[in-house]
Amino acid sequence: MTSLCLYFQIHQPFRLRWFWPDDRTGFFRYFDERGDREIFKRVAEKCYLPANRVLLEALDEHRGEFKFALSVTGTHLEQCELWEEEVLEDFREMAKTGAVEFLDETCYHSISSLFEDKTEFIEEIREHRRLMKDLLGVKPEVFRNTELLYNNTIGKIASDLGYKAVLTEGADHMLGWRSPNFVYEATGSGIPILVRNYKLSDDIGYRFSARWWDGYPLTAEKWAQWASGIREDCINIFMDYETFGEHQWEETGIFAFLRNFPEKVLETRLNFDTPSEVVKKYTPVAEIDVGDFTTISWADMERDTSAWLGNDMQRRCFEEIKLLEPFVKKTGDQELLNIWKHLLTSDHYYYMCTKWLGDGDVHSYFSVHPTPYDAGVNFMAALMDFKARVFRKLSTIA
Repeated sequence: MTSLCLYFQIHQPFRLRWFWPDDRTGFFRYFDERGDREIFKRVAEKCYLPANRVLLEALDEHRGEFKFALSVTGTHLEQCELWEEEVLEDFREMAKTGAVEFLDETCYHSISSLFEDKTEFIEEIREHRRLMKDLLGVKPEVFRNTELLYNNTIGKIASDLGYKAVLTEGADHMLGWRSPNFVYEATGSGIPILVRNYKLSDDIGYRFSARWWDGYPLTAEKWAQWASGIREDCINIFMDYETFGEHQWEETGIFAFLRNFPEKVLETRLNFDTPSEVVKKYTPVAEIDVGDFTTISWADMERDTSAWLGNDMQRRCFEEIKLLEPFVKKTGDQELLNIWKHLLTSDHYYYMCTKWLGDGDVHSYFSVHPTPYDAGVNFMAALMDFKARVFRKLSTIA
């Protein structure tokens, strides 16, 4: 039988407020507390709580047969503690079932893995590991990086930190003629790699409600029949959890699809396995070799880093943040360090992407700014104010 490896990413960032210097202090001098609270509560009502209920019922109904993986960012867990403890309680219930595998990642959903010096990247992974233990009582064994960013160095770090596998995108330019439906291993470290089957994942995540699509309307039975036609080792279906109720609204039938999904899959020759089970069950068939200058991700058609570092505005903001690292850490100020880490969250750089100016793509859907230029100007305004605070602090301890 072929393994179906189902994985959901759960993330909410702390977004920057429209910055203007005033008498506010602390974390929310820069971040939009009211806006983030409103967004989180809306998404919790539309997505997290109903999707959690559906999945918890399915875990009970198909006990021992239905399994999946979750990766929850530290920023999302922070917001759960602040504004919706019930969501966090649902995750704890999932963890108790033993059928849900929680993964590790960077605590702040950051792009710190793109720094030349990986110290911050490793610190954030360890911080996330501690948070998963403290809040959910789990110790993740598999790693997924922010936005599935991956190269050989990232694989080596995951291996050195003791993870049993790493997840990434099944990018065509990486796989070439090879299928995403096998386990691979990383060049240089040998850590097993699970690559996303983006076609079958995006049939649910992006095309589910698209009336122009020849697969519309998509039912759980139809999808399961497509997937069961694959006679290979594993089918890795990775998508945003917000697919359910937020990106695909309840009116599209997405919750009915999710409710029927486990039963229809189990009626076929497929069986559910978690990432750690998949890598125990199957031997890698070949190496995956991704150099540091050809890093892949699951973003856009390019499947590279251009969603965050594709234009001069993004690169300038990223370089400013990167150069600030030793100075922030030298202050020893936990508040300043916390702000700096949150400024590394990938969403800020994603909002500055100019690709959507030409085709109105998904970047404009996720952005809280009218244009990418507004996002860039606002980020730099907040950063310059923050930078001044850092150096004022350093002047007092010199």
